[in-house]
Amino acid sequence: MLRKAKLALENGVVFSGTAFGADGEIFGEVVFNTSMTGYQEILSDPSYAGQIVTMAYPLIGNVGACTEDMESCRPFVSGFVVRQNSPVTSNFRAQQDLNEFLVQHNVVGIEGLDTRRLVRMLRDQGAMRGVISTIDLNDASLVAKAKNSPTMQGSDWVKTVVTEGRRQWDSGLSPWWHGPSVETGLGESPTAWQASDRIKVVVLDFGMKWNIARHLRSQGFDVVVMPGTSSAADVLACQPDGVMLSNGPGDPEPLVYAQQTVRDLLGKLPIFGICLGHQILALACGAKTYKLKFGHRGANQPVQHLDTQKIEITAQNHGFAVEESSLPSQLRVTHRHMNDNTVAGIAHRELPAFGVQYHPEASSGPHDSQYLFGLFREMIVKFKESSCGVG
Repeated sequence: MLRKAKLALENGVVFSGTAFGADGEIFGEVVFNTSMTGYQEILSDPSYAGQIVTMAYPLIGNVGACTEDMESCRPFVSGFVVRQNSPVTSNFRAQQDLNEFLVQHNVVGIEGLDTRRLVRMLRDQGAMRGVISTIDLNDASLVAKAKNSPTMQGSDWVKTVVTEGRRQWDSGLSPWWHGPSVETGLGESPTAWQASDRIKVVVLDFGMKWNIARHLRSQGFDVVVMPGTSSAADVLACQPDGVMLSNGPGDPEPLVYAQQTVRDLLGKLPIFGICLGHQILALACGAKTYKLKFGHRGANQPVQHLDTQKIEITAQNHGFAVEESSLPSQLRVTHRHMNDNTVAGIAHRELPAFGVQYHPEASSGPHDSQYLFGLFREMIVKFKESSCGVG
């Protein structure tokens, strides 16, 4: 039996459709993602906390869901919007279909609406607050609820997803990973590195995608994951050789505790920031961030590496960016988004610290930017040598 559902936006527009996944009523910032594949990785990315994700590609769900492809312990999206949920799962690895997956994790979904119209509206007017409901189907009531729902800007969403306690990370890349296997160690078993080559790195988890830790392990790192609320003293007590700042949800400016931690670590350890981690690094150095109109979300975002002039196709998911005009003199732009010229990467001119506004650990892809994990390792090695008076 078909269940009715509605999506209402704060601008007064209401879309009618069919419910799939769980029943209920949820609020969130309505955004769109242009990826054709990887919907399970999107659903389980903690960076989407507080958001209703609309898939621009019209047919979603055809490969089902598989535990091995999760990027965290559960989905963190508020809701899911698709043109059509595939009635057929065509994947020998699938353990359940998308509808069953959403029901299991209590995620409310809606299908059958004009996602092309919705995406164009979000592109033209910007991301906006919305509500999906299978319970209240009154248009006026739903629009009022959307207008009164929380905003993304100015709120600390990291504390809604951050893990508790310190943990050792031991798993490497999936055997199904088919990215480049090069001399940097990508694609190798963590045990392939000699004990003398191993490097300890702390990942500050602000909503970390698991593939970040998997890539670090496959680079020969010993990985310790700590909550993003940890202090610099907490990090230094682990005696790491470097620090990774993970991705995460929402506005970076309210995360003053994270900015202070990074400020206290600068110069003491090499630092690599990804997405939210990149923004936190910039803020810690004195830069500013701002909210993008509709953000960058998809697995097909072009970025230019300014040092090499090469173009990388990247996976991105963020609604905020670093304000280039606010960059202090000690920071330089290393990568630029080709669609709108926004800052996509920075590096410190004097200290071993850099960050990128996209996801080099991208799963299910693309793989163009995975070299950055090798650069991080090289940075740590050089820092250790200089600290020991070698070279």
